[in-house]
Amino acid sequence: MLSLLLPACNRGRGRVQEIAYVSVPQAILRDHVSAVFSKTGVVKNGDRVQILERERRFARVRTASGAEGWIEQRALAPQSVYDGFQKLIQQEQTAPVQATGTTRNDTNIHLDPGRETEHLYQLNQGSKVSILKRATAEKTIAGGMAKPASKNESKPAPLQEDWWLIRDADGRVGWVLARMVDLDVPLEIAQYAEGQRTVAFFVLNQVTDGDKKVPQYLVVLTEPKDGLPFDYDQVRVFTWNVKRHRYETAYREHNLNGVLPVTLSHEDFGKEGTLPVFILRVKDDDGNLSERKYKMNTPIVRRVMAPGEAKETSAPRKKSRHH
Repeated sequence: MLSLLLPACNRGRGRVQEIAYVSVPQAILRDHVSAVFSKTGVVKNGDRVQILERERRFARVRTASGAEGWIEQRALAPQSVYDGFQKLIQQEQTAPVQATGTTRNDTNIHLDPGRETEHLYQLNQGSKVSILKRATAEKTIAGGMAKPASKNESKPAPLQEDWWLIRDADGRVGWVLARMVDLDVPLEIAQYAEGQRTVAFFVLNQVTDGDKKVPQYLVVLTEPKDGLPFDYDQVRVFTWNVKRHRYETAYREHNLNGVLPVTLSHEDFGKEGTLPVFILRVKDDDGNLSERKYKMNTPIVRRVMAPGEAKETSAPRKKSRHH
């Protein structure tokens, strides 16, 4: 009799705990998997639970507070997904912020770009996020697959859509659909976008105009299209004219095969003093990545050539003014 009882007592002790995380905004724990049930608890997005058993579409879980109950398995993400997000946080902890934005709607944070990729956390409408990087992913057609081409038609190229790698206020990092985020572009420069999409924006420095400090900006832009093979293809620098009390376009450059991130710093240029510096990463026709450094000695922006680097022969661009 004793020999039969001992294995039964030790049966659960060596079992490896299966851990999962709640991937929906909120879910009720129920005492039975049936149409009629009693509520045994509530779990929220990101909560860690221990899975006790599984049955078809449901899993019985135990929360950190000790509450137990059944929950739909589709509302749970496995430990591997949680670990993936933790790895992203570590990888991107020093990534420079390219812009800030606000979510248009409630939206999922994905582990990789793409609507069908794993997700765990959710952002509420109006959440503030920092933009770190951009990527593209094939757009999923509602209903599963696109309409097949006829015999006389060539197969259409898959539609691509843009994704942002973001960091939220809680320090979580992941991918969100770009169209779900409105960038917080300052209104005083957003009006000069000329139909282009702002990808990133930065304050280079501030100038004094009377009793106020006015920021001067670097903005990187592109066509208002998803799926482009570059992150941006043009840059502009907006400086403040203290005599006319208005922004002017001090510098613009087009036809760039630009890659995020753009980085900013300050550098000592001797007689010119310490000036704001920004570095663009661009690809050539062969896909080789190089860096271009620029300095701003208000209101003049110039390329800083590396030792041995040939100077560009293109004519300087005219400065345009905004009222």
